[in-house]
Amino acid sequence: MKLKPMADNILLKQHEAAEQSVGGIILATTTKEKPAIYEVVSVGPGTKDVEMIIKTGDKVVVSKFVGTDITLDKVDYKFVKQDDVLAVVTD
Repeated sequence: MKLKPMADNILLKQHEAAEQSVGGIILATTTKEKPAIYEVVSVGPGTKDVEMIIKTGDKVVVSKFVGTDITLDKVDYKFVKQDDVLAVVTD
C-alpha cells in the first residue's frame, strides 16, 4: 500500500536512533530517545497559496509533538504540514 500526501502535507519516515552514545556506551532499545530528524518520503503538490520547497529525499527537523503518526506495513510514518518543518539538514 502507498500513501500520497495531499495539498501541503509531507510524509516523513523517522531515522533510526544511534546504537551507541558519543562516549561509546551501547544504548538499550527502551532508553533510546526518538530523534527529531526525519527523511521525506513523499510531498504533496502544494496549494495555490503554498509552494512546496521541501523535496522527497530531504532530511528535515520537526518539533516533537507535531503531525499525525501512522503505521503502515509495520513502518512508522508521520504526516506534517510544510509549515511544521523547522529546518532542512545538510551535510
